[in-house]
Amino acid sequence: MKLTIHEIAQVIGAKNDWSQLTNASVNNIEFDSRLITAGDIFLPLHGARDGHDFIPTAFEKGAIMTFSEKTVEQPHLLVENNLKAFQKLAQYYLEKTQVPVVAVTGSNGKTTTKDMIAAVLSKKYKTYKTQGNHNNEIGLPYTVLHMPDDTEKLVLEMGMDHPGDIDFLSKLARPELAVITLIGEAHLEFMGSRENIAKGKMGITAGLHGELIAPADPIINTFIPENQKITRFGASGEELYITKLIEHKDCLTFETNFLNDEISIPVPGKYNATNAMLAAYVGCHYSLSEPEIRSALGQVELTRNRTEWKKAKNGADLLSDVYNANPTAMRLILETFQAIPKNKNGRKIAVLADMLELGPTAVQLHEQVLESLDFTKLDAVYLYGPLMKNLEKVAADKPVSHFSDLKMLTEILSANLQPTDQVLFKGSNSMKLSEVVEKLI
Repeated sequence: MKLTIHEIAQVIGAKNDWSQLTNASVNNIEFDSRLITAGDIFLPLHGARDGHDFIPTAFEKGAIMTFSEKTVEQPHLLVENNLKAFQKLAQYYLEKTQVPVVAVTGSNGKTTTKDMIAAVLSKKYKTYKTQGNHNNEIGLPYTVLHMPDDTEKLVLEMGMDHPGDIDFLSKLARPELAVITLIGEAHLEFMGSRENIAKGKMGITAGLHGELIAPADPIINTFIPENQKITRFGASGEELYITKLIEHKDCLTFETNFLNDEISIPVPGKYNATNAMLAAYVGCHYSLSEPEIRSALGQVELTRNRTEWKKAKNGADLLSDVYNANPTAMRLILETFQAIPKNKNGRKIAVLADMLELGPTAVQLHEQVLESLDFTKLDAVYLYGPLMKNLEKVAADKPVSHFSDLKMLTEILSANLQPTDQVLFKGSNSMKLSEVVEKLI
């Protein structure tokens, strides 16, 4: 990080007399005291505990300075609100470094698309991307301030839980290119309607000073700012679309209307072809060659727990997609799983857990998952969680079992799993299906 303490103090408007403080160069800024190393600044935040309580620990670990909302014994920069000061500093740092930002949001696929875009751009540029799930009002400025000094392109994922979240992040990051992957039903509990979700996602244009790449979904039309340059993708006839898509168990091949040659990606799920197409288009935007784009996508590695084939200890194939879940994501992964041919003498089993944050429509949306279940291709469906109980009720005559206990679900699966079986796991992250997958591995 190319910042000194005096420069930071000036940017954030520190209220104490910082002129007497050391003007050392700063290594990093960390809000977790356990991650502090020599030369770092500590950022105390308010969570389950007040971060100010950990200031002494941070200095024991080597911190040279701390942000603080109150006077403390240690060297500090006094501000009214630590998080706002942190966000202001990140905005300043982007302006100072002039690193071009590509912003990515969407109800589904934003993390995968972010990973793919970063993989493509890395073929030509020093590229840094959002790590893990650092895509909110804390994680995004953290990503900005942790990018390596030689970064030439920054790919930022923008998450949304409430109205205005994306607007804020876009104004902070001021992207020159923005991608919306999909307008789905995620966060209906907080957003109220799909129209509100569309409006929230379109907040990515609030700080955008370039092109928007968005789905050809009419629900966003009323939210497109006047004079906004926009490229739409979707079915044939749109500006960007996919042709000749072929699904395999652990990879996809497809062509697009704007590239000459076939693309192959080492991940399943036809929806990932769209994510890869968007990454390819971003690559074209930044003047990468087709061979560079094909090579990058052919070797792409995705963030953990996104549509990943794993092996159980007895040899069974496990398709783990357990980072998040909403009705659109559930339907898409079921379509993919059911389209894959069975192993010889093997069964197909779907393990589905609750989809959270769906608000008043949660019961109905869980019942509607039945429409995506093809029992000519599925031998059994195991459900977990109170909301999935609603799906069991409407699928009473089908091979469906419900579990309210994760341990019992794990034990039944472990006892009955055959080496030739294929098992899909899909549910919201907090339902902890990842623990079941790990036990089977």
